[in-house]
Amino acid sequence: MPMKLIKTEKDNELVIERILHAKNHVLILDRDRCLGCGICKETCPKEAIEINVAPKGDEEKAEPPIIEIDEQKCHFCGICYSICPFGAFQLKVDGEPLIPVIKTESFPQLIREIKIDTEKCEAGCVECEEACPLKLIKVSVWTPDGKEVKDVESWPNKENLRVDLDLDEEHCPCCRLCEIRCPNDAIQVRKIFLGNLKINQEKCPEGCQDCLDVCPIETTLYLSEKGKVHVNELTCIYCGVCKYVCPEEGALELQRTNVHHTQVKSGAWNKALEKLASTKEMSKELKAKSLKKTRETVNKRLSWRSR
Repeated sequence: MPMKLIKTEKDNELVIERILHAKNHVLILDRDRCLGCGICKETCPKEAIEINVAPKGDEEKAEPPIIEIDEQKCHFCGICYSICPFGAFQLKVDGEPLIPVIKTESFPQLIREIKIDTEKCEAGCVECEEACPLKLIKVSVWTPDGKEVKDVESWPNKENLRVDLDLDEEHCPCCRLCEIRCPNDAIQVRKIFLGNLKINQEKCPEGCQDCLDVCPIETTLYLSEKGKVHVNELTCIYCGVCKYVCPEEGALELQRTNVHHTQVKSGAWNKALEKLASTKEMSKELKAKSLKKTRETVNKRLSWRSR
């Protein structure tokens, strides 16, 4: 049994501590990065995470849901850390970062596959930096001798300048806005989640745009000239925050069909995948694992026979 359980709110962080005789576990939720999408709630094996949607007045904008964690139920397994597309969680054991489910290879990590070719970047172009809705990109320009150039437009010979692009990958949900807006094809992004978001227009309350208010990726949800909500699935990250604030049941239908993740052999992941994605997708992944295992077994036998 734990010696002490402590739950505190400080500096816009929710901190859960479990202090034992031999170990000290600390789970930190960065509320500035958390957008209340609920993916952590869907996958938490102990149902320790809850989503609270704040009520709003008729003239007020909808606010993102608030994540709450029950310190009595949390087992500090690290699944929330592994699955959060925004990198809003930290987990430390005795002051050092340590994620039990990753250490034991019982749960995968999300793969953020982002390729950047700064050779294609034009000095002075900041399209990707301005496009990033979470402000995770910083573009800088340098002279051949290592001095940063602040005013690129006044520089006589731009061809000699070097462009650096600093991207905070750990917190990137891979919306692809930077790739789409880059005029020089310098960025390629593979989405973490694939799926589809269906908006049933006939069920949308008149004048409601709560989903637009909370969507973390600008331009993904937008209003038509007739005042109806539409979705641009090129940039949708299928986080699901919109479905939590939608006041009308059935107006939004979210289905995830694929999760880009590291490979693990885990029953815990199979259960999480069943909650995150469709049953069809889970069946496809299990079938793919089975085929891979069979192929590896056959190859081993063939290799052994050829000796």
